[in-house]
Amino acid sequence: MLIDSHCHLDRIDLSGFDGDMDRLMAAATEAGVEHMLCVCIDMNNFQAVRDLAGRYAQVSCSVGVHPSAREGLEPDEEALAAMAADPEVVAIGETGLDYHYNEGDLTWQRERFRVHVRAARAVGKPLIIHTRDARADTLAILREEGARDVGGVLHCFTEDWDTARAGLDLGFHVSFSGIVTFRNADALREVARRVPADRLLIETDAPYLAPAPFRGKMNHPALVRHVAECVAGVRGESLETLAAVTAQNYRRLFNPCT
Repeated sequence: MLIDSHCHLDRIDLSGFDGDMDRLMAAATEAGVEHMLCVCIDMNNFQAVRDLAGRYAQVSCSVGVHPSAREGLEPDEEALAAMAADPEVVAIGETGLDYHYNEGDLTWQRERFRVHVRAARAVGKPLIIHTRDARADTLAILREEGARDVGGVLHCFTEDWDTARAGLDLGFHVSFSGIVTFRNADALREVARRVPADRLLIETDAPYLAPAPFRGKMNHPALVRHVAECVAGVRGESLETLAAVTAQNYRRLFNPCT
């Protein structure tokens, strides 16, 4: 059975499922997906994310604000910690740094990231990290703020092996999305091959980044199977082995509601 370690169920267009979240869940179950983590990226929408985790036993959630978000409530450590005290909330994030879509003085983004790490340490829950074109600063802040104490995951990983190794050295997991299935992703597949089995996760990042052969279409948790098949192939493992290992890693990291 598979676990989708990162998706945004609240943002999926349900028209392909007759507007019914129950149908999406049924499709995931039919594809062998036993659990999914619905990741919050907007404090204003946290309640919707939390409600999904409360409604479906196979869903857990996180609380956090995406590094590129410029509108909505700005999180502080106390608010994040209070929301994260909810047993359905298994992680802090998505947080991190994104220099690809943001320009100018990004001190605000780095400070927001630090706030998330401090909140995670306060409640003892792991971090979900987004990093794009900001690998050095991302790793530096994780070190400076003591993120090793709680660990977490470098989600939707697209960086090189040196960055993955640095994250592993900090006690983090590395998660691969549909990008690993893309035709031009040979270097990323090599990273997936090298990540230690006990630090490996898979995800969809739905509704974004649908794997081949669905690239360009709406993503959803059932498609995590295609990510699993690709990663299993490059590692020379069976789908069953890859599914079991990544599910075990998920449960160990996020410890709960599964």
